[in-house]
Amino acid sequence: MRTIIEPFKIKAVEPIRMTTRAEREAKLRDAGFNVFLLRAEDVLIDLLTDSGTAAMSSEQWAAVMRGDESYAGSRSWYRFEQAVHEIFGFKHVLPTHQGRAAERILFSVLCQPGHVVPNNTHFDTTRANIEFTGAEARDLVIAEGRIPSARHPFKGNMDVDQLRRLIDEVGRDRIPLCMLTVTNNSGGGQPVSMANVRAVSQVCREHGIPLYIDACRFAENAYFIKLREDGYADRRPIDIARELFSYADGCTMSAKKDGLANIGGLLATNDGRLASKERNLLILTEGFPTYGGMAGRDLDAIAVGLHEALDEDYLVYRIRSTTYLGEHVSRAGVPIVQPPGGHAIYLDAAAFFPQIPPLQLPGQALVVELYREAGIRAVEIGTVMFGRRNAQTGEESPAPMELVRLAIPRRVYTQSHIDYVVEAILQVWERRADVRGYRFIEQAQLLRHFTARFEEARG
Repeated sequence: MRTIIEPFKIKAVEPIRMTTRAEREAKLRDAGFNVFLLRAEDVLIDLLTDSGTAAMSSEQWAAVMRGDESYAGSRSWYRFEQAVHEIFGFKHVLPTHQGRAAERILFSVLCQPGHVVPNNTHFDTTRANIEFTGAEARDLVIAEGRIPSARHPFKGNMDVDQLRRLIDEVGRDRIPLCMLTVTNNSGGGQPVSMANVRAVSQVCREHGIPLYIDACRFAENAYFIKLREDGYADRRPIDIARELFSYADGCTMSAKKDGLANIGGLLATNDGRLASKERNLLILTEGFPTYGGMAGRDLDAIAVGLHEALDEDYLVYRIRSTTYLGEHVSRAGVPIVQPPGGHAIYLDAAAFFPQIPPLQLPGQALVVELYREAGIRAVEIGTVMFGRRNAQTGEESPAPMELVRLAIPRRVYTQSHIDYVVEAILQVWERRADVRGYRFIEQAQLLRHFTARFEEARG
């Protein structure tokens, strides 16, 4: 196989400031060992997130210059709406400034205390917005999705039998909606098969439960279906995406992922009465329904980006470049979530540092060491992000998995950058036995990983 080259030429560059290990050590201590609190200028390779970090194309920048900043009814809005209709197919579209705003509006309208919202795996903001309403977020991913080393072509699938049992357990009236996250971010960026989407949709329709897609990485998921699922090899990614959305009643999306934009999101539904309630809340907190908290130029950038994300040359490069990182580190024995995901590689921190118990935060230790070693910023997806702290006793409960996500921004880094990341991971791997864990010294009640501060664990 030939080398997979970037299907673009570089037209502008942003300098990276090199740092020394001593400088990085000082920065870590100032930030309370939380890389969210670092200045971006002190990061060499930023793999904290793929959200809003993409490089926009020349066509997107041209679209930015066409942006119509009219408060109501701008041409940018109609171009955005048309692109969403062409790909997603839902009748009613509400723009939002990012995905969590769409989640907040959706759950504020549909959820209340005592409700249960199933998903394959809820991500952090989804879970937080559900729990803020008093409802419960329940994860129903298949068994293979809970085992980092297990290989399965669609580890993001929902366990349909568990969904049926949940409906029997709590009753249909307590489930205001069901969600599927594609790809499954918290579970290693793993895709969901079309057969699974279809099966979940059938169960939901049998019980009159709306099915919503968390569509942040819909294009990557569509391409995995093309690669791995029988009957889809000759289908275009856009047609696969259209079929996927046809089984749902609506979606939320952060356009900062597969919209290839730096800001923006959307909420879509086929339910006119629900859309009316959502629109009223949108006006209250986001803005007029034809801009939803975004500038017209951003709406235009997303309208172009949604189609570019479905370009097959781009998707070949995108999936292969992520796999390249995963294959190179796993070949050296580094434990990762297998197979490699679409937007990120997930290191198995529990297996990487078996000497560090879950409540001493092995994922956070690995995040710290990657920055200390090479200035790489990653994110913990384990007990820091998804563990539970009892408000009365202060007792901590660990998360099911201790992962570290290396999220690759779209169209930003070249193969030499990724080779640098591989080298750094292997250097930490070589000295893994000497690394100690961490403990919280400050934390917020919700989404604590953004602002928490830590210190090295003693003993």
